[in-house]
Amino acid sequence: MGPIIAIAVIALIALIVIIRCINIVPQANAWIVERLGKYHETWNAGLHLKVPFIDKVVKKISLKEQVADFEPQPVITMDNVTISADSVAYFYIFDPKAFAYGVERPIAALENLCSSSLRAIIGSLTLDETLTSRDQINGKMTTVLDEATDKWGIKVTRVEVKNIEPPKSIRDAMEKQMKAEREKREAILTAEGKKQSEITLAEGEKEAAILRAEAAKQKKIKEAEGEAEALLAVQKAKAEAIRLINEAKPSNEYLTIKSFEAAENMANGQATKIVVPSDIANLAGTIAAMKEAAK
Repeated sequence: MGPIIAIAVIALIALIVIIRCINIVPQANAWIVERLGKYHETWNAGLHLKVPFIDKVVKKISLKEQVADFEPQPVITMDNVTISADSVAYFYIFDPKAFAYGVERPIAALENLCSSSLRAIIGSLTLDETLTSRDQINGKMTTVLDEATDKWGIKVTRVEVKNIEPPKSIRDAMEKQMKAEREKREAILTAEGKKQSEITLAEGEKEAAILRAEAAKQKKIKEAEGEAEALLAVQKAKAEAIRLINEAKPSNEYLTIKSFEAAENMANGQATKIVVPSDIANLAGTIAAMKEAAK
């Protein structure tokens, strides 16, 4: 019984060892395997079997894109303004072996490289250029970090500067400048509005004056035309009356009566003196004679 138990124990231990030597690497991962302390191979996703007590998995690396968020740091611009800037780097590992053996603490090395690059790039720009050239800074940092980290097995896809904070005194000055610019634009808009309002009002008054003058002109023209037509109608009526009288061949007695009516009308007027002929019949005869002469 003793040997059988021993064999069973040995078989159980061997089975446990074999099971422990079976390794399954998840998707988007890579494992670095050393044999007797020396790099042996890189396991990609799938089933792998290692040699017990000889092979050793020394590093498990994720191949997914990763994000490294770096703390804010003081940076001096070209015009000697100290600002605070922080950045974030997006990267993935394309060579697990280089990542495992290329540099000690690769993420820390990436952070230091990002900090030094940020200082160098912002140090060549003024404060105004730094605040308005964020895309340019991001592009330069991505290029520099991508080239420097190739030998570490790291591919930097993009680097972004998240926050750029000038000193409080600079921020206060910028706020005052922005406030002054807003007030200036407001004053300009107000003045432009007042100017346009006055122009519109003046144009309205001008057009109204023109219309009033045109209306007065048309009124006078119409009144003059009316008076002319009235005078013309009166004269036509008088001429027609005279023509009718002439055609009727009035007698001396009728002319004498008309002379009396004319005298009566003159008496009703404002004349203070009226000279009446002594022989009003002779006056009628005279009028008749003048009428005959007019023929």
